[in-house]
Amino acid sequence: MTRKYVKCKAFLDAKNLTLCTNTSTYARITMTNFTKKNEIKNNWLLINAENAVVGRLAAYISTVLRGKNKSQYTPHMDNGDFIVITNIEKIKFTGKKLIKKKYYRHTNYPGGIKSTTPSNLFKKKPEEILKLAVKRMLPSGPLAKKQLSKLKIYKGNSHPHESQNPKVIDFVNANPKNKFLVN
Repeated sequence: MTRKYVKCKAFLDAKNLTLCTNTSTYARITMTNFTKKNEIKNNWLLINAENAVVGRLAAYISTVLRGKNKSQYTPHMDNGDFIVITNIEKIKFTGKKLIKKKYYRHTNYPGGIKSTTPSNLFKKKPEEILKLAVKRMLPSGPLAKKQLSKLKIYKGNSHPHESQNPKVIDFVNANPKNKFLVN
């Protein structure tokens, strides 16, 4: 089978210069449209974390923070939305993760590895559990730190972002697996 090429010659006139390129009818070249900084519009979302499963909520949050839910997603730009999480003290783990899961950190001294469980961390800083889960789902680097700063986590129902008019997302009722049910 032979390929058909569109042939065009360069016409050189004294007044105008017209150049044409050879393009294949089989492989047309189109450029990807990248989002510019002035085209980015960040929305505000509000999620109630009461009886929500930590891993599922963190996966959804990391997708929205990166902007992958938008049609104009660009990997090197911060076009994600702001997310406000309320009732973080009522978030749930499935299975025995609350007791058996370990969070490790290092003090940068020899033998300085420290570990804690979610139940211990839950007593001191319940918002840190979700923040760690989301942080580990984002790629590492300066862009991820900027995207993680768009995550606002609060205890209780009140939050100081009422003036932004956040759109309420009913995450728990969106899928039956998102909700932790007590048997």
